[in-house]
Amino acid sequence: MAAATAVATAVATAVAVAAVEDRVTARVISDDPLYRKIPVALRFAPAEPLAVRIVFPAGLSPEGTENEWVFPRALLEAGLQAPTGTGDVRIWPCGRVQAVVEFHSPEGVAVIQFDIAALRRFLRRTNAAVTRQA
Repeated sequence: MAAATAVATAVATAVAVAAVEDRVTARVISDDPLYRKIPVALRFAPAEPLAVRIVFPAGLSPEGTENEWVFPRALLEAGLQAPTGTGDVRIWPCGRVQAVVEFHSPEGVAVIQFDIAALRRFLRRTNAAVTRQA
């Protein structure tokens, strides 16, 4: 029984280690000539190895709750190279150092600009987590 508990604890620890979260600053793109900077969490869970999450803080939503978007990790990777996406999430490079992520919902469209370096760093960490998981 103790051996089974030790194995379960080791597995739970490995899964916890493989989770990835990066906090980055993004910019809301709007008609306003000044960009509005916002804190954003980039998340990856090993239980969903094909997905990534972008989480916006509660203060940005009318409901006062975090706004989380889940989409394929491959979409984020491809969008750093060329325009991609046809559904709720669309991504494209904007010059050599920025990427734009466009989120479509029934309430409207949000256009957010990220530093490509931050997104690549996050993707490298997710790839490493997937490799450790295998």
